[in-house]
Amino acid sequence: MAPIVSIRNLTKSYASGFKALKGVDLDIEQGEILALLGPNGAGKTTMISIICGIVTPSDGTVTVAGHDILTDYRKTRSIIGLVPQELTLDAFETVENTVAFSRGLHGCAPNPALIERILKDLSLYDKKDTMLRQLSGGMRRRVLIAKALSYEPKVLFLDEPTAGVDVSLRKDMWQLVERLRANGVTIILTTHYIEEAEEIADRIGVINHGRILLVEDKKALMTKLGRKQMTVELAEPIGVIPDALSPYSLTLSGEGTRLTYEFDSSGERTGISSLLSALSQCGLRVKDISTEQSSLEDIFVELVGEGK
Repeated sequence: MAPIVSIRNLTKSYASGFKALKGVDLDIEQGEILALLGPNGAGKTTMISIICGIVTPSDGTVTVAGHDILTDYRKTRSIIGLVPQELTLDAFETVENTVAFSRGLHGCAPNPALIERILKDLSLYDKKDTMLRQLSGGMRRRVLIAKALSYEPKVLFLDEPTAGVDVSLRKDMWQLVERLRANGVTIILTTHYIEEAEEIADRIGVINHGRILLVEDKKALMTKLGRKQMTVELAEPIGVIPDALSPYSLTLSGEGTRLTYEFDSSGERTGISSLLSALSQCGLRVKDISTEQSSLEDIFVELVGEGK
């Protein structure tokens, strides 16, 4: 099946000479949740803005469901929903009218039942007659999502959707995203919350300085780049690591009572058995052993650091 969004050699340069995007290639599959991670200024919002028709690319092509975003922009914009970072809403309009107007603005026939369901899904129904200026920041962000869902897009871009939202609201949104995916909606999420990507994404993309550093299935990424760390607590402290243990690249901490060993859990041999045997041969008694898997955040920090 052809990807629902296909990006080739996408470049964006500004008059100042700043290059926000530098030849980005990316395919997004229908029905997946792709989390795009990157520090501020990495190019996430610029890429989304180009796909959604807000910013004009300097070079390259983007197609959505086979339609070019420049030559067939009316079609692509009817397919795409966008929840932007900015909370720009008509402060004196009601929640229900704002969402219904967004549906009409995209050429869709009125559908009060759909609007009601969206408002209920987002816990906005009891505030449907409330003016937007009376809502909290988190609730206004929910209205932005409702507006995007009102015209039933096939592709939904969520640009930092949970920024400034409390944990309970954030988890509600995660559940909504899962329901949308179950209905066939493709979701592209940019986020600063690593746990958000770890919780709901199928694939992880990392962007920095206008370049895609990596796009990988989340589980495969964790397996391939995730490292495990074993901590050995010694019964008695030591001053230095014995020379016989040098092949294991151990680090000594905890006032001489803690040895740390990093290993690849996906490898054929982890080296743990031979390390424990070597510790015994050196006369070191082991008090306790624990292991820890590196997180997606550790992987992200490492990739961004390499991309500098």
